[in-house]
Amino acid sequence: MRKFGIIGKPLEHSYSAKYFTEKFIRDAIDAEYKLYEIDNLSSLPELMAELDGFNVTYPYKMAIMPHLCAIDPIADTIGAVNVVSRGVGYNTDWIGFKQSLLPHLRKEDTHALVLGTGGVSKAVQYALQQLGIDYTLVSRHKQTGVLSYDDITTPVMAAHTLIVNCTPLGMLPEIDSLPPIPYEYITDKHLLYDCVYNPACTAFLNQGKAHGARIINGLQMLYAQADIAWEIWNNNNQQRI
Repeated sequence: MRKFGIIGKPLEHSYSAKYFTEKFIRDAIDAEYKLYEIDNLSSLPELMAELDGFNVTYPYKMAIMPHLCAIDPIADTIGAVNVVSRGVGYNTDWIGFKQSLLPHLRKEDTHALVLGTGGVSKAVQYALQQLGIDYTLVSRHKQTGVLSYDDITTPVMAAHTLIVNCTPLGMLPEIDSLPPIPYEYITDKHLLYDCVYNPACTAFLNQGKAHGARIINGLQMLYAQADIAWEIWNNNNQQRI
């Protein structure tokens, strides 16, 4: 039996095991997929020896990179890894985000606010670059080229019709948390994308919906990146990404 899994913490929100287990049953694949909630990366060598491939989620998408044998060039450019195969790190998050976002874009969605600067944010930034969408980063702490949440004014909101939450705020079990942006400035011209998918409609998305915005959660992103991860684990897609 082939063995796969996902490493991260927390993992109670994750649908990855459900998705792959259903796939293995449906396609009669002799494999299993488990959740590995770990406090640090000290157990990584054992997991790499045990598993045929695995996904990486918060908070290890960047931290895992020095521990791998090699990094795919795109993952290296992004600066984050969410898939590991035979000791090599890949990033499929950016493809999942791009594919799930495209059907919802309007021609006026040319500027984005990207909330958060972690591993998911890095993949989103790369995807936006491929789509030719300008973006502005937002973080809790103002830095060079990065706004703080206090910097988000009415003109900033009006100029950025796409807002992407790349933080874990709102994720199960902290379902009442949300990024501290001025939601009163959201209009029906905005598109809110939450990379969180559990719950399906986060507090962030509920705010957008209440103000007439288009909303998307991260479930289709999860599915798309998982399908490409499966191709990588089966040696069918390593050149494409």
